[in-house]
Amino acid sequence: MPNESKAPAAGTGALSHLRVLDLSRILAGPWCSQNLADMGADVIKVERPGAGDDTRVWGPPWLNPAEGADRADSTYFAAANRGKRSITVDIARPDGQALIRQLAAVSDVVIENYKIGDLQRYGLDYASLSAINPRLVYCSITGYGQDGPSARKPGYDFVFQGMGGLMSITGERDDLPGGGPQKAGIAIADVITGMYATIAILSALQHRTVSGTGQYIDMALLDCIVALGGNQVTGYFANGKVPGRYGNAHASLVPYQVFTVADGEIVVAVGNDTQWQQYCAAIERADLAADPRWHKVTGRVTGRQTLVPELARTMLTRGRDEWLSRLEAAGVPCGPINNYEQVFEDVQVRHRKLRVDLKRPDGSTVATIASPLRLQGTPPVYDRAPPALGDATDAVLTDLLGMARDQVERLRKDGIV
Repeated sequence: MPNESKAPAAGTGALSHLRVLDLSRILAGPWCSQNLADMGADVIKVERPGAGDDTRVWGPPWLNPAEGADRADSTYFAAANRGKRSITVDIARPDGQALIRQLAAVSDVVIENYKIGDLQRYGLDYASLSAINPRLVYCSITGYGQDGPSARKPGYDFVFQGMGGLMSITGERDDLPGGGPQKAGIAIADVITGMYATIAILSALQHRTVSGTGQYIDMALLDCIVALGGNQVTGYFANGKVPGRYGNAHASLVPYQVFTVADGEIVVAVGNDTQWQQYCAAIERADLAADPRWHKVTGRVTGRQTLVPELARTMLTRGRDEWLSRLEAAGVPCGPINNYEQVFEDVQVRHRKLRVDLKRPDGSTVATIASPLRLQGTPPVYDRAPPALGDATDAVLTDLLGMARDQVERLRKDGIV
């Protein structure tokens, strides 16, 4: 097959034998392709000439503030585009479309998040590209999916956090100060769609090893954010009761919440009846441990209005560090509420090397977060900083497609690349 004859050389990454043509931008698609790049895949990111991925200008903050917004890429862009090679192609023009078709012929995966019908107009849809390369795995990411009454509606992460139910269970209760629905602090619909898309692509690639052919993947932010609510939704299906907001508390466990202590706040997460007894011992409340109302999690949940205020009064009697020390010694899950500065000062975070600094060709450094995918035999690959716009256009066209340099220069002069 065409993509096999020019496949990437085998490397140390689990996916070093694969090539990904990434036509996506913003976050869900780039998050997916960054996962594949971290695992060693050769990811070629296709961007608009002169502009690039929309998120390059989603700042501040900028990677190099001294250069200003007109020259520096945003940190938002950097967070989802490590490990990729950037090329610039105007896919709205026939010559640009021809380049994409040539690249698809030597790729294993295409990822795109264009509006429905856009790529079909250009002859870059799955039907067109799979006719060139039947082994191609083609993943489309949209807000609502490829079919249905809402399929052509626009939408961003925030919309789907609301529409998909997440905001209905996130935030404090309406009857308490600050009550009301809240979105998550990260673009979780985008991120979770990127993760599900990664799973789908790897599944399709695995199936290709036995079928010999690729397939089409239809990923929707709405589907993914609804799926994320699995345990809450399953409860609703079972009893017909619509889940509500519990703030920092838990619908099915008590105590499992934030407690105010003498000098701040901590998280306490008692997950079973044994831990409840350990917690009571640590806070020196033998009376609560002995009370039959609280022996089982069901009683603690149904009686939370009585129990939690009693616990809250006790938790105010000591400071954060003392409580954490006592609770950890007793085997009770607990932790501080860190800001991101404190996160990267944590001894375990440092030990796990969750910060990865990457050098750019200009000598500057980009700090990124390590992949949580820890494969011992084929660990993540961190060999490319987030790319400058079009940094690999010449290399991809000449080395991969075999174009002469004068051909590339002609394409550049015509504004195709």
